[in-house]
Amino acid sequence: MNLLDGKIAIITGSGTGIGKSAAQQFAAEGASVVLVGRRAGPLEETAAEIEKAGGTALVHSADLEDGDAAAGVVEATVGKLGRVDILVNNAGHSSRVRSIKYIGAEEWESVFKVNVEGVYRISQAAVADMLKRGEGTVITVSSMAALTPGLMGGAPYSAAKAASLTMMRGMNAELRSDGIRACTIIPAEVDTPILENRALPPDAAARATMMGADDVAAAILFCATTPQRTLVSEIVMMPTHPRDTRADIKAASEIGSPGHPA
Repeated sequence: MNLLDGKIAIITGSGTGIGKSAAQQFAAEGASVVLVGRRAGPLEETAAEIEKAGGTALVHSADLEDGDAAAGVVEATVGKLGRVDILVNNAGHSSRVRSIKYIGAEEWESVFKVNVEGVYRISQAAVADMLKRGEGTVITVSSMAALTPGLMGGAPYSAAKAASLTMMRGMNAELRSDGIRACTIIPAEVDTPILENRALPPDAAARATMMGADDVAAAILFCATTPQRTLVSEIVMMPTHPRDTRADIKAASEIGSPGHPA
């Protein structure tokens, strides 16, 4: 028997990176996975790979900057599959401009819409369904930037990821006694496509020092498959070998300035 047989899981940002790996690992353990993201193409590719391996996947394209669209993912899932057992808030969005000196309001708001507003709306909708059965798990991928904010993550991303972490802590404080588990994964550098948005995208040598998407996905799976009696509230993950990030920080400090437009 697989660890997630019969479970319904929504995984956001599952077209690439951590979300794709998590979807594949969940499906391999027997879960029916709902793949959520803005671009349908990568989601459909992930679904095809899961189905080829014998798993079950549904595609739901949604722009998670839109709070109503985020909540609508749960409504559609319940309508098709009957319930939601696990929600994985993995979709993330960072800014091109990192410095608090130069970040514009529109870019700041976009980061918060995905990492905070979208997480709040889809989580609220999922919890409402989970409470009917007195059981459910919400897993949110935050970032080391929430614990050590700075130019590596950027001002808006650091603040937004700290907000999502606090949201999950608050959910546990309020809803643990009702059977709802809120888990937060807090990874440092992971080799995923989001790194291309940095002022200085890391090269192959730098990426080789980082964690892989599969590593973080395994931690997400661990939270989901731990017996219901046990809550894994937070997992902090980082590469074993630190790397020199001085060039990254310097580049991030300049992007958006008058001499270095975004």
